[in-house]
Amino acid sequence: MSDKRPVVIDLRFARESVVSALHSAFKDRPVIDMGDPTNADRDLSDAEFAVVWKPDPALFQRASGLQAIFSGGAGVDHILSAYELPDLPIVRFVDRSLTDRMSEWVVWQCLHHLRNGSAYAGQQRDRIWHEIADQPEARDVTVGVMGLGVLGADAVRKLKVMGFDVIGWSRRPKTIDGVETFDATSLDAFLGRADILVGLLPLTDDTRGIYDRALFSKLRPSGALGGPIFLNAGRGGSQKEVELIECLTDGTLKAASLDVFEKEPLAADSPLWSMPNVIVTPHAAAASDVRALFRHVEAQIARLEAGNPMEFVVDRTSGY
Repeated sequence: MSDKRPVVIDLRFARESVVSALHSAFKDRPVIDMGDPTNADRDLSDAEFAVVWKPDPALFQRASGLQAIFSGGAGVDHILSAYELPDLPIVRFVDRSLTDRMSEWVVWQCLHHLRNGSAYAGQQRDRIWHEIADQPEARDVTVGVMGLGVLGADAVRKLKVMGFDVIGWSRRPKTIDGVETFDATSLDAFLGRADILVGLLPLTDDTRGIYDRALFSKLRPSGALGGPIFLNAGRGGSQKEVELIECLTDGTLKAASLDVFEKEPLAADSPLWSMPNVIVTPHAAAASDVRALFRHVEAQIARLEAGNPMEFVVDRTSGY
């Protein structure tokens, strides 16, 4: 029997995916799966690590001996904003599969808007055979990516492979080979260049509600696509949906693709569902692969136990 202390799992994911992934995970230590009703009242004081996504609010008080907390996703705002946390390292989930999936969604949506996807879908529904004239190429369109962390940097590279003119923005200066980047001192200049704005920012005090009418009105109004387009797969709390809907209605924005929302699930009566210039996906751009998540946690625990620093530890001051 292992002499290692337990890892506690509290993930609000599809139950079957967690159970399946646990069959091959954490073979060298006990696992306390909080999705199992028999563990509801179990003593958690001896747990050494926690892997969480929107966990029970009492978890961190019950698991008083934790050494580190692992987020079940790339974001950590679900932990930082909703709980009284012990002074412990919080580790983000960074994995190839998560990164690839996010980039797939971003490239898919940019191509959808470039190639008149919604218009052609409408024509198919109405059985209309009509080629839309004056189709711009990717090279004619500037995509501005806000957020140049692991996910944003990968999306930038893959958009460039598709031929888009790509620029990037982050709060602090960053350098990406072959890409013009902007920082907090030059946000307006960045926005004024963008035909498609891609939101991949973490949710912090600085980014909450950043996507509003004032920001949208600074996007390039007369680019190759006939108006600015907004994509958000970062965090729903970064957009002001009332103002977003107004901008999509009055032409400030030509269209949008949205994977995240202020409140999820998106309310059935939200106008976004039925707007012809909006694509809605259900926070599915980069769903966490639970097996990959557990491999990531095991690798970080191994680093810690070998006396090495863990990777992807959150800076609580910046929120990411």
